[in-house]
Amino acid sequence: MDVLNTKGRGKRVLVAGGAGFVGSHLCDALLAEGCSVVCVDSFLTGAHANIAPLENHPGFQLIRHDICEPLQLKGPLDEIYNLACAASPPRYQADPVHTMMTSVVGTRNLLSLAERHGARFLLASTSEVYGDPEVHPQPEHYRGNVNCTGPRACYDEGKRAAEALCFDLLRLNRVDTRVARIFNTYGPRMQADDGRIISNFINQALRGEPLTVYGTGEQTRSFCYVSDLVTGLIALMRLDPNPKTPVNLGNPGEFTINELAAIVQEMIPEAKGKIHRPLPQDDPQRRRPDITRAKALLGWEPKIALREGLEDTISWFRLGYEAEQRITAA
Repeated sequence: MDVLNTKGRGKRVLVAGGAGFVGSHLCDALLAEGCSVVCVDSFLTGAHANIAPLENHPGFQLIRHDICEPLQLKGPLDEIYNLACAASPPRYQADPVHTMMTSVVGTRNLLSLAERHGARFLLASTSEVYGDPEVHPQPEHYRGNVNCTGPRACYDEGKRAAEALCFDLLRLNRVDTRVARIFNTYGPRMQADDGRIISNFINQALRGEPLTVYGTGEQTRSFCYVSDLVTGLIALMRLDPNPKTPVNLGNPGEFTINELAAIVQEMIPEAKGKIHRPLPQDDPQRRRPDITRAKALLGWEPKIALREGLEDTISWFRLGYEAEQRITAA
């Protein structure tokens, strides 16, 4: 991170979705570099607790704003990270129209802001652009297998459209855009009720409940610890020259959902077996990033193994659970 620290010092950086799970960790890292950070969040899915420790930091500014509305910002601006969108199926399906507009209209608004300020722009896209993939692992040149009319389309197609906007403006030489395709990410500050598999399993286990497995549990996912992802995002933003291509950021370690359940049950003794439920529509059967491009362009690959990352994540959730139990008992 020494090189990144040198490149980032003194920059003014906007993080849209900065009060979210990944966004708040990104704000931490940028402030540690010596950047000035403008955190923009509507708090539809972000949490004030995530950025509360930063509010007295002299380099931190918080703006409550929905990026579906145009944003005006005074002063210089060097970089914009767009992480503003609900990322778990229950959250983005709760208001699918707003999800789509956040990805399309919101990205357009932030790109306009970047153009006015001459700022670099990074879109946090997603592995969901690959849909239920027929190519495994998924390289960036794979065009995907997305159901464009299904219940996940508001997110999948919204991100695909946002990518198109970014590359159109890059080709027009109007904005220096970069696109990261993010695979499953986990770590402290995940919301307990966000519907993601790791947070689901940990919270069910802490409550002594059986773990809910959808389908057979033989579908696979690849889990990247949040600090590894943030390092990759910053490296992609700072890369010269512009790579002019999407870059996968994720951990290529592949686990079945049953394997993940067994690990969580081993690490949380309170866990009580598992139950199976029907698989949601269009749920991907296999998901694993090909990170050849990230290694070559960024010199980046994940460093945190799943068990190591789960230890920190479980500890964070356990602290929250025990605090809730004390409040309830009182």
